[in-house]
Amino acid sequence: MFVLTDVRSDARVIREAATLAAAGHEVTVMARPTDPAASSGDVEIRDGFEIRRVPIPGRIRRAVVRRRTAAAPMLEVSRPRPARTAALLGNVMAGVRWLVRWQFGTTAWASAAARLAPDADVWHGHDVPGLAAAHRAMRRRGGLLVFDAHELFFEAGATARVPGWATVVARRASRRSATAADAIVTAYDALASELAPLARRPVLVVHNCPARWTPPPQPEDLIRLAADIPPDSPVALYHGSFARFRGVDVLVAALGEPGLERVHAVLMGVGRLGDDILAAAARPAVGGRVHVLPPVDPLAVPRWIAGADVGVMALSASTRNHLLTTPNKLFECIAAGVPVVASDFPGMRGVVAGEGAGSLGELCDPESPADVARAIRSIVDAAPGDRAALRARCLEAAHDRWNWELESASLLRLYDDLAASRAA
Repeated sequence: MFVLTDVRSDARVIREAATLAAAGHEVTVMARPTDPAASSGDVEIRDGFEIRRVPIPGRIRRAVVRRRTAAAPMLEVSRPRPARTAALLGNVMAGVRWLVRWQFGTTAWASAAARLAPDADVWHGHDVPGLAAAHRAMRRRGGLLVFDAHELFFEAGATARVPGWATVVARRASRRSATAADAIVTAYDALASELAPLARRPVLVVHNCPARWTPPPQPEDLIRLAADIPPDSPVALYHGSFARFRGVDVLVAALGEPGLERVHAVLMGVGRLGDDILAAAARPAVGGRVHVLPPVDPLAVPRWIAGADVGVMALSASTRNHLLTTPNKLFECIAAGVPVVASDFPGMRGVVAGEGAGSLGELCDPESPADVARAIRSIVDAAPGDRAALRARCLEAAHDRWNWELESASLLRLYDDLAASRAA
């Protein structure tokens, strides 16, 4: 497997690699160091598979990645420009920065990881950077190619805001690699539909669900203990990356809305909280009720979040990926029996609606702190019996439908087919 992360918090890669290893496959994950600009890698053994972390090759390339780009200073504007000129220069600068990072970081790592990987029967590329490495390895040494698409890569996160002209070459290369794949695996249904025209066989959907887990009758309440929150105060949880458009700011703003005076927000994850979020958290109406905790091992997440009253994922409609995705945190909350407040988008709507068994939380307008507050109130202010029934419904949905035992079965069948094809 190839993935351009350090794997330490990548639940999907860990689950897939561990599942295949437990089934008897010999699995090696080629990853990168935690510091993308590190000059040396390391080897780790966990859950029956090996992780080899490969640094970006070359001192100059690492220096460019460390500084993000060497081209930007050449494009700085020394005096005020008309708005149209400023916009054009901004577009050029953003595109050049991305191209430099892609060439000196992503492409260089893909070549090095493909070269240093051990021999394999199957090369499994996670997302577009991993696919680039896996395709290189397959062309050099033969074998089968699997593309594991976690998201609409060029329409997700910061990459979605890169000027289209800058990503043209990378998009074309990724399409060529995807069409060469013997199998395509995706994380959600809408993404499978997007990739179906490139696939040789039906696209396999493997949702990012944790394994079945039953919380103890009295949850450990790890979050309240770590954040020093009174036991009778409701907890609204955000967990994941502190990135733009993920709804962290909306959750903090919602705490100042009427009816949430007792609710505490816990932000558990990694990233830099912006000054505007910190300022909002310090307002008198909110102050003292926002708590930041570090991330935990991805396989331990359900134990930690089980003590929360509601999981909040008010993703903004900033990208098509957000509109269509079913994020890890959605299934992690359900697995812990925690009802959710989620953006009323096509991807999450079907899961939260409960597929006929009853809703697993509330949908909201993620651009409106007032509506997010309304959704949180509907859960934390419900009668104790109704809250208990909602939590039980979430846990039942996780045990019956949204769990890794069911999702991984199709992945194992795919690898049985690949093994038979390879043997033949």
